[in-house]
Order: sequence, then C-alpha cells, then structure tokens
Amino acid sequence: MTNKIDREFAGKFLGSAEDFYAYGVHLLFNDWWERAPEDAIAKYVEAIETHPEQGPLAAEAWYADPLSLEHLREYPEGTLGHAYLRFMVDNGLAEKLATGYRELHESIEAEGRLDRLPPVLKYKVLRGYQTHDLHHVLTGFPATPLGELGLQAFELAQTPFPYAAMWVSVVTAHMTFVDPYLITPAMDAISQGWAYGRRARSLQFVKFETMLGKDLVDVRRAYELDVDGIHAIETPSPRTPELLAA
Repeated sequence: MTNKIDREFAGKFLGSAEDFYAYGVHLLFNDWWERAPEDAIAKYVEAIETHPEQGPLAAEAWYADPLSLEHLREYPEGTLGHAYLRFMVDNGLAEKLATGYRELHESIEAEGRLDRLPPVLKYKVLRGYQTHDLHHVLTGFPATPLGELGLQAFELAQTPFPYAAMWVSVVTAHMTFVDPYLITPAMDAISQGWAYGRRARSLQFVKFETMLGKDLVDVRRAYELDVDGIHAIETPSPRTPELLAA
C-alpha cells in the first residue's frame, strides 16, 4: 500500500482543495492517470463493464450529434428538448452547445498524459460531457455550486468514477481544512445527491438526445426521478462559504 497516492499528484490535490476554482477537478482528473494504481483503474473499468445496464450501453460508445439552439427551439413547451433549451439559456450556458471538452481532452491525450486511460473510461468522460447538463435538467439539480455538488454525488452513486469522487473529496477536504462554514451545506448536498442517485434508475450513457421530443414528466417518471423530493439547494446566508459566494 506504500505510495498508492503519488506524492506529486497529492500536491496538486491539495492545491485544488484550497481553491477548486483556481485548479479545477477536470484538470486534477487528467493529472491522475499518469501514475494511478493499476488495480484502482481496473476496478473503475469493472464497475462499468459488469453493470447490467451501463455495460452494454458503454460498449456501443455512442455519441450524440452536436445540438444547436435553433434545433432545440423546435421542441414545444413541456418536452425534454424545451426544458434543456431553457436550462442552457437561463443559466448562460448556451455557448457550451458549440464548444467541446473533446478538444481539450484530445490535446492532453496527444501529450501522452492519458495513455493509461482505458477506452471505456475515456468514453465515460466524453459522453459525460455531452449529457451533464441534460442530467441537470432531468434530476432537477440547479446550476449552482451546491447544485453541481449534489449532481456529482448523484452520478457517483450510480457509477463509481474518479471524476465525481474527486469532486466530493476535494470539496470535503476544503470544508475540513479551509472553510468549516461549508460543512453543513456541502454534506446536505452530497447526502441528498447520493440518496437520490441510489434510488433512481441509471442515467449513465442513456441516449437522452433521442428523447428530446418526449414529455419531460414522462421521461423523469421512466427513470424514477423525483424532482419534487429535492430540497432547496441554496447558498446559505449570512455565514456564506467563501467559495460558494464566487
């Protein structure tokens, strides 16, 4: 068990825990693969490939065609497509429809830093980028720091995966050693997201882009998503955690 956590990576983890806006989890995630323990990687792969629903979907390695605001505007109110449009526009995320994490990922890959990233986990990363905001819409988690934390806990409950796990570990390290005001709201978001993800049907790798014309209520019902069960996830006041006020 000696040095299972690379000490150089540990320094980057601490930097992210101190300020996860200055050094984001997406960067930390890419840093980990060069020296990640082989047995840990194998366990993450096994968790997906042996899952009765996720395994077959992941094996297809299906990607959605790029979406546009013009395309989403075709869907009537009440549909998943319309709700997705409203989420992206209302939260100032519309430009994300035209940009991709794939380019950043491939540039890092070209440097050889992701040589040890297995294909199924690479697919999980890239497909997750496509579906992340759709998962916000479906689950009801808001586009806020605590809403993001809740969604990451939801995703982690459905699939053991280092990106979501790093989100939780970075935030819990920050609340422990930097800002105790964050402990209660962060743990509320994490525990709520975890329980929600455990009771819902798996959303991982599902082709929701083919369901944009369906009634949002029907899609949520099919995947056992109880949006009304989410308690308000808001930045607390007056003792506002410093990073959640950004």
